[in-house]
Amino acid sequence: MASIEFVNVSKSFEKNVVIRGLNLQIEDGSFTVLVGPSGCGKTTLLRMIAGIDQQTSGSVLINGKDVTRIPSGQRGVAMVFQNYALYPTMSVRENIEFGLKNNKVGKAERTELIESISATVGLQPYLDRKPSTLSGGQRQRVALARAMVKKPSVFLMDEPLSNLDAKLRAQMRIELIELHKKLGTTFVYVTHDQVEAMSMADTIVLMNQGVIQQEAAPDVMYRKPENLFTAQFIGVPPMNVHDLGLDGVRFGFRPESAMLSSVPASSHFSFKGIIATREMLGSETLYQIKGSGYSFMVKCVEDNFTVDQEVHLSVETHRIYFFDKDGNRIQESDARYHAYMEALRGYTYA
Repeated sequence: MASIEFVNVSKSFEKNVVIRGLNLQIEDGSFTVLVGPSGCGKTTLLRMIAGIDQQTSGSVLINGKDVTRIPSGQRGVAMVFQNYALYPTMSVRENIEFGLKNNKVGKAERTELIESISATVGLQPYLDRKPSTLSGGQRQRVALARAMVKKPSVFLMDEPLSNLDAKLRAQMRIELIELHKKLGTTFVYVTHDQVEAMSMADTIVLMNQGVIQQEAAPDVMYRKPENLFTAQFIGVPPMNVHDLGLDGVRFGFRPESAMLSSVPASSHFSFKGIIATREMLGSETLYQIKGSGYSFMVKCVEDNFTVDQEVHLSVETHRIYFFDKDGNRIQESDARYHAYMEALRGYTYA
């Protein structure tokens, strides 16, 4: 196992600055997920840990040691790529064994390692088959096994589930969580899918334009977003946000925090609208509520309303967020918070 630290790291490709003065500590044995939109710099961070790319400035430390000048093969890390990068002419056994042979590991030890790790990831019945005969999930397991035989202190995974269908992705997420618990190794996982991040991570690092927006446990990031970007990136559907019309402040609430009724409610924030769309999602129903100059999404457990029906939307005080003109969340302890809450009570839509 190993801890990883970025100290004032920047990375540029010619004149394009991808990472800007970044500081980050990844704890030993954690499952850390780097998430954010395409081009935010998350894969660049992963490649710097692996030694594939070198930072323009700053230091990358593994277990407290600066690895800037240490070759990738000597860093004690293993990387699993999005496309698996398997050798098509080799069997599963040969794919797993390839790196061991290159490192002059003896045959008996190779056999023992392959059998043990194949059992861990459920590949024993497939060792003599070629990758082309395997499903996407099975090929992903081969890529994992090939990384595991190196006994790395850090596993790096770059969107490894993106090529799988939705059902298989959900299954592989569970398998990766269980694998992490079994190995106790540091996992650093890159994805643009916030559902993956929320379901798998001990710690999420949310990035945008090369800057960390928030670093927190999934439940903290969901319940206490530090800024507007985090509030709207984390959560499905994203947080409803609207201008308060005062000091450039915006207010927001999550779709699942709102309540719908056919009669007026007594909640702090409420208004009347028309159901524009209805999406039945199985155990939940998603409604789009429209009025003059506004549109909000509401997620309900019960499916009690129909399109074009007039409804009353309401939100309790403790489920409302405020963001200042710079996008930072205004904390409940801030004196301005109560003033904005009062302004919201009398809010009218233009």
